[in-house]
Amino acid sequence: MKSSQDALLLLEDGTSFKGRAAGAIGTTVGELCFNTGMTGYQEIFTDPSYFGQVLIATNVHIGNYGINRKEDESDSIKIAGLICRDFNKKQFRHQANETIQEYFERENIVAIEGVDTRALVKHIREKGAMNAVISSELDSIETLQKYVADAPSMKGLELASKVSTKEIYEVGNSDAGYRIAALDFGIKKNILKCLANRNCLIRVFPAKTTFRELQAWGPDGYFLSNGPGDPAAMEYAVETVKLILQEEKPLFGICLGHQLLALAVGIDTYKLHHGHRGINHPVKNLISGKSEITSQNHGFGVRPEAFDQFKDEVEITHLNLNDNTVEGLRLKNRPAFSVQYHPEASPGPHDARYLFDDFIKLIEVYKNQLVREN
Repeated sequence: MKSSQDALLLLEDGTSFKGRAAGAIGTTVGELCFNTGMTGYQEIFTDPSYFGQVLIATNVHIGNYGINRKEDESDSIKIAGLICRDFNKKQFRHQANETIQEYFERENIVAIEGVDTRALVKHIREKGAMNAVISSELDSIETLQKYVADAPSMKGLELASKVSTKEIYEVGNSDAGYRIAALDFGIKKNILKCLANRNCLIRVFPAKTTFRELQAWGPDGYFLSNGPGDPAAMEYAVETVKLILQEEKPLFGICLGHQLLALAVGIDTYKLHHGHRGINHPVKNLISGKSEITSQNHGFGVRPEAFDQFKDEVEITHLNLNDNTVEGLRLKNRPAFSVQYHPEASPGPHDARYLFDDFIKLIEVYKNQLVREN
């Protein structure tokens, strides 16, 4: 049953769309972004990398297979709001625990449905990412304009520490073969599962943990997670990564972790025009020559022209086949590598799961070298 209550979407540039209220009744503001995936809406809602963003779902039907809390990627919904064409308040899957309407109401997430999302996405692709406000309680354009005007720009915004764990915790068996120290900038549960399934004990640390605290645990390798916000605003994390690199233990970074590794070696990041978000982005592995279909969620990238200055230290390993943006790098003088996309792919294809195996192989090489030296 569709809501009879009106809702309004107002963009930073003054463009507006009328629709119907969905989810919680209220007002929310954030940066607009769109995801092209046809499935996996729950995993997307709970991905901490979306913190502070209003999500446009390009697939017409959202909520049609309900909500199963086992599929959450974090402990709560992280998007600031949702824009969709059809918000399905009934679910058609017996494994579902609740409907999307119940889910959004319980977590107080505002949404709007009945919007021409095709026109909206086309507008964003032409004009670029911008802030927007959704309201199902206010109908004054002047009032909503103030909401948008007061919203901070994503550029320069540090958000990772807001979504990071507050307490250290562990995932995996205590007698596992490999010990991984993971810095949580907004880590997804499936990343931890992918590592645990490879005989790893992962100790997850808050974003602002010092290198000394990480090192004291005696890990075999380090992991830099995904997360929200502008990597250039995370000087604390960049300094920690520099110290990790000096220890010369294996290091693997995903998404925000990829950007932080680049910054740590002197390569700049920049804000993309409208970001990459979806589960069908083609990427070429320049080492193997093979292509893979990837899951992506990022609004910032690593500046490709900067690699020329550091060609003796860093190489590009993966390129996006849509726009030639940098999708992966590795250091030539350190056991460290990273990718811009999501090999854990929740949701998405499993083409890139080999990267977790590559990380384990790096750790094996490191451990064998220690044995030889001793």
